[in-house]
Amino acid sequence: MTPQGSRRGGSQVIPRPRAWRLGSVAVWNVDQSLDAEAAVRAVENSGLGCEAQTPMFAGAKPSAVLVVLADGPCGAEVLLTKRAQHLRNHAGEISFPGGRLELGETPLQAAVREAHEEVALPPHAVHVRGQLSSLSTVVSRSHIVPLVAHLGSRPTLRADVTEVDRILWVPLHELADRNT
Repeated sequence: MTPQGSRRGGSQVIPRPRAWRLGSVAVWNVDQSLDAEAAVRAVENSGLGCEAQTPMFAGAKPSAVLVVLADGPCGAEVLLTKRAQHLRNHAGEISFPGGRLELGETPLQAAVREAHEEVALPPHAVHVRGQLSSLSTVVSRSHIVPLVAHLGSRPTLRADVTEVDRILWVPLHELADRNT
């Protein structure tokens, strides 16, 4: 139970554009017993990411992130990182592992490489199952392709302190809770 007026996860400032609005209910069931495989199947069956996306502005840098799902003690959990405070873009923000595409690299290759560099996620453990709709960020001038992946088991991870302050496994039901 959190004290009245505070939020789970602490005080956070989330920059949002003026047109921001609360989205629709998540495509997966927010039941705590939902496992990661069922959550991935819900995303696969939702049709999300089926449409081609183009960057919102010229010169957007191609990037990719991994939305990694695994089973945890509270059901399906997603892997997030808290970015290092000294970084030029998105310092201290909560994010998915990922980053810029290198020359000749696909979004899949970049997302898996970056996750390995940032948190030592073994590439062989990652089972990419689909792609969500891409998005553009103005701050870092990026066009980001999110790839949904499933882990059969949770490996031991290690944060690269040059990029990541903290590794987080967050239950999906907490992220989908509209009251927090």
